[in-house]
Amino acid sequence: YSYFWWERLWLPENVTWADLEDRDGRVYAKASDLYITLPLAFLFLVVRHLFETYVATPLAGLLNVKEKIRLKATPNAVLEKFYAATTKHPKQADVEMLSKKSGCTVRQVERWFRRRRNQDRPSLLKKFREASWRFTFYLIAFIAGMAVIVDKPWFYDLREVWKGYPIQSMVPSQYWYYTIELSFYWSLLFSIASDVKRKDFKEQIIHHVATIILISFSWFANYIRAGTLIMALHDSSDYLLE
Repeated sequence: YSYFWWERLWLPENVTWADLEDRDGRVYAKASDLYITLPLAFLFLVVRHLFETYVATPLAGLLNVKEKIRLKATPNAVLEKFYAATTKHPKQADVEMLSKKSGCTVRQVERWFRRRRNQDRPSLLKKFREASWRFTFYLIAFIAGMAVIVDKPWFYDLREVWKGYPIQSMVPSQYWYYTIELSFYWSLLFSIASDVKRKDFKEQIIHHVATIILISFSWFANYIRAGTLIMALHDSSDYLLE
C-alpha cells in the first residue's frame, strides 16, 4: 500500500498527501471516492435494460428497423458438432470429410455452414438497441460535461489547468461527472460478453480497461481539470460515431 501511494511517484516535489486533505471548506479527490462506481455500474445495467426494452425497441419500430429473413440450417448432428467444437469456417478438406460422414453433398455442406453462420449473426434490432443506448448516454454526458466545465476558467485558458497544481480543490459537479463516466465504462466492461461480438472484441476489452485506468489514475493524481476536458472531448465525438 505504501509503495503504491509513494508520494514521489504521484506528486511534485515538496508536496505530500497531507497537503491534499480536506480543510477550510476545500475538498480534494480521494481514491475512496470511486468505490461508488461499482454499484452504480450495475445500476447502469438495469437502466440500460429498461431503456432498450421500453425506448429503443419501440423507436426501432417507428424507424422501420426490420430484420432480414434468414434461412435456417436443417438439423444435422454431424455438422452441428463440427461447427460447435472445431470451426465455423471449414476448409475444403473438412467439407469433403463432412460430406462423407453426413451423407450430404459438398454443395449441401457448404450451404449448411453458410446458413448456420447466418443464424448466429446478431440481429439488426439488437445492434440498434445497443447503439441507441450508447448514443443517448454519450449525448447526455457531453451536454452535462459542457455544463460542468463551460463556466470554468481552464475551459478557455489551458494554463489554468495547471495553476496551483496539485493543490486544486474540486466541486461536486466534477465529482459526479467523473463518477458517472467511470461507472458507465465499468458497465460496458461488464456487459461486453453479452453485447454484439464484433471483430474488434479484444480491442474493445483493452479500450474499456485502459479508459477505466486513465480515469481512475487522473482522479488519484488530481488531474481533474484536464480529465473533465478530455472526457467532454471524447463524448463530443462518441455520440456522433454511434
